[in-house]
Amino acid sequence: MRRFFLVLCVCVFLISNSIHAIALRPFSIAWRANPDSPANMSGLLDPPAGKHGYMRIDNGHFMQENGKRFRIWGINISSKACFPRKADAPIVAEHLARFGINCVRFHHMDNPSTNLLDGNPNDTRKLHPEVPDRLDFFIAELKKRGIYINLNLNVSRRFKAGDGVREYEYLGYGKGVTFFDERLIELQKEYARQLLTHRNPYTQTQYSKDPAVIIVEIVNENSLVESWISGRLLGQNTRKYPGTWTDIPPSYGKALTKQYNKWLKQRLSSAQLKQFRDEAGVRENAAVARLRPEQFANASRMRFHTEAAFYMQIEKDFFQDMYRFLKEELGVKAFIVGSSDHNHYRSGYPHLSATSLMDVVDGHVYWQHPSYHSGRRDGRRNFTIPNTPMVNDPLFSTVVQLSRTPVAGKPYTVSETNHPYPNEYACEGIPILAAYAALHDWDGIFFYTFEHAMPEDWRDTVRGHFDFRPDPMKMANLAAWAVTFLRGDVRSAENTIERSYSRDTVVETLRMPASQRPYYSPDFSPAIPLVHSTRITSLNGKTKASAEIQNNQKLVSDTHELVWSIHDKDKAVVTIDTPKSQAIVGFVAENDVKLTNLSADIENAFCSIHCVSLDAEPICRAEKLLITATSKSINQGTLWNDKRTTLLKWGSSPTMIEPVVGKIILKNLKGAASVEVTPLDASGKPVGEAQAATRTAGTWELHIGKVPALWHYVSVQR
Repeated sequence: MRRFFLVLCVCVFLISNSIHAIALRPFSIAWRANPDSPANMSGLLDPPAGKHGYMRIDNGHFMQENGKRFRIWGINISSKACFPRKADAPIVAEHLARFGINCVRFHHMDNPSTNLLDGNPNDTRKLHPEVPDRLDFFIAELKKRGIYINLNLNVSRRFKAGDGVREYEYLGYGKGVTFFDERLIELQKEYARQLLTHRNPYTQTQYSKDPAVIIVEIVNENSLVESWISGRLLGQNTRKYPGTWTDIPPSYGKALTKQYNKWLKQRLSSAQLKQFRDEAGVRENAAVARLRPEQFANASRMRFHTEAAFYMQIEKDFFQDMYRFLKEELGVKAFIVGSSDHNHYRSGYPHLSATSLMDVVDGHVYWQHPSYHSGRRDGRRNFTIPNTPMVNDPLFSTVVQLSRTPVAGKPYTVSETNHPYPNEYACEGIPILAAYAALHDWDGIFFYTFEHAMPEDWRDTVRGHFDFRPDPMKMANLAAWAVTFLRGDVRSAENTIERSYSRDTVVETLRMPASQRPYYSPDFSPAIPLVHSTRITSLNGKTKASAEIQNNQKLVSDTHELVWSIHDKDKAVVTIDTPKSQAIVGFVAENDVKLTNLSADIENAFCSIHCVSLDAEPICRAEKLLITATSKSINQGTLWNDKRTTLLKWGSSPTMIEPVVGKIILKNLKGAASVEVTPLDASGKPVGEAQAATRTAGTWELHIGKVPALWHYVSVQR
C-alpha cells in the first residue's frame, strides 16, 4: 500500500508540474551514404578550391581574386583522421561537402599516433615514406569539392633521442620551449620545409604554392607569456612523458634564466640592474631569478614589466622569424597564423601583441571544457563539467570570450570551438556562435573536431568529448547554419566599438584577477559584444577601453536582428530574426517568442529551432525551407551521476536524440496556397510521406516529433 501511495504522489507531481518525459530515439548518421537530399549543402561551395587563384586580404577580410568575400565554415580533422585510406577519402570529402564545410583544419598531424614523422625509428626528422601519400590524396579530394585547407605545423610532436633534443622525454609537447630553444626552432623549420615544399602528386602542386591552402599555423595554443603566468616555466618537471600542459624540464629552466640575465645586462643601465638585484636579493655577480606566479602581486612595477617584456620579445622575435622563413625562404602563399588566444581565464593581450603581427588573428574557446582528473578502472579519464546552459550566462558566453581578440584591419578566425560532449545544452552552441560571429563580421569558424580516428575505426558512438561526426545533433546544426553564415543572412553590426591599450596596460592585465575575465578591461562592459562589434586598434598606444550599455535584461543587437533575453536568469532565450534565417534557441517553451515568420509551441524544456530559406528568396516568399529542431543527443545506455556533472557509464551505439515535439508555426507566407513538411533522417533523406500543414487564421502549423527527426523539409506552394 505504501509503495502504491508513493507512486501515486510521483504521478500527481509530474502532472501538476506539466513535465513531459520525451523518449530518446535512435538517430544515426550513415556517413558512407551520401544521398542527394534537401539538406545537401554542397551547393554552397565553389569547386574546385583555389580555382580563382590566391586569396588576398582586403579591408581586413578574406577576398577571392574574383572580388567575392570568402568566409570559412570549417571543421578540424585531427590525428589519424588526417590520413584516411584512399578508398575512404572521396567518401569523407563528399560527406563534409554535404554539410557545407568549405575548409578543413588539419590538426595534430605531427602526433606520434599518425606516424607522419616516423621515417626513422630513432628520430622525428623524416616524413614517413607512405603516410604523406594518403594526406595528398585526401587533400586532392577535398580540393575537388571546393574545400580549402588549413595546415598546422607544431602541435603535438614528441621528440626522440635521435633528434638531438636534450631531455626530450621530459618535454611533453614542448609548449613554451619551442619559442626559445635553438634546436627546437631548427626542427620546426625543418619540418615546415619538408611538409610545405612537398609536391602533391594528385594536384601537381607544392603545398607552399597551392591556392587551396589558405592558412598555415605556426604553433597551436602555445605562448611563452601564458606559460609564465601559469607557472609552467619553473624548470621543475622530472616526470617522463608528461601531459600537454606541463612545466619545462630543469635544463630549459636554467637556459631561460641564463638568457634572461644576459638580456637584462643588455637592456638595463647599471643603476637599474643594481635596483633589480637589490629587489631580488642577490649579489652583484649572481643571476637574478625569474619571477614565480606567487610573487607577481608584490613585485615592483619595474621588475614585473621588465620580465614580461623579455617573454614578449622572445615571442615576437620567434613569430617574425618563422614568418620570414615561411614567406621568403619557402615561398608560402597561404596566410600565416601565429597561435590562438586560447586561455580566457588569463589576459591574452601580451600574446596577442605578437600574434597580431601575422596575417590572421585567431581564437579558441570551449563552453565548459571538461576538467580531467585521475583515471577509472575502465581506463577512461574521470571528468567533470558544470553542465549548465550558455544562454543563462551571456556575459561569459563563447561569443563574449572570443570577442576580446579581433584586431582592426586583420581577418579573425575561430579555429577551435565546441560545446564538449556530454553537455545537455549543446544544441545552443552552433546557432548562437554562428549568428554572433556574423554580427561581428568574423571571417571563419572551425569546429573541433570531426574525428580523431581512421575511418575504418569510426563507430556509431560519440567516443570523446569533442567528436562531431557521430553526433547527429551537432552535424544537423552544422549543415543548416552553414547556409545562414556563408550566405550572410545576419547583418554585421552597425557600430564597432574600438579599444586600444598602452603597453603598460597590456602587461598589467597579467596581474588582474580572473574575476576580470575575459576582457581584463574593468570599464568595458562584457555585454557590449552582444549589442555591437568590437575590435582592438592598438596594443601599444593609449588605453581606451570603456563602454557601457543600459539594459541588461534584453540585449538587442544594434541591427535589431539578434536578441538575448535574460529577464529570467534561469530560462533565457536567444532569437535571430532576419529575412532569410530565423531561430529560437534556449528555453523556448518558457518564452513566448514570435518572430517575423516563426514561432513554436513545443514540449521540450530546452531546444534550438531554426528556419532557413533554401531559395534566394526570403522566408516569406520562399518555396523551399529547412527547419532544424534539435535538443539533446547522447549515447545509448549513458548513465549520469546524481548531479549530472559526469558520466558513470559512457554508453555505446547507437547515438540517441531527444526529438523536438510540438508545433512549429509559420506566418506571413505571402500567397501560400499549401504547405507540406517532410521529416528527414540523419543523412538528410525523406522519412515517409510529406504531411500537410494545418492552416489556422493566417498561420501554418507544422506538427513535428511523431517521426523522430532533427530537420524537416518544408515545401510551399503558391
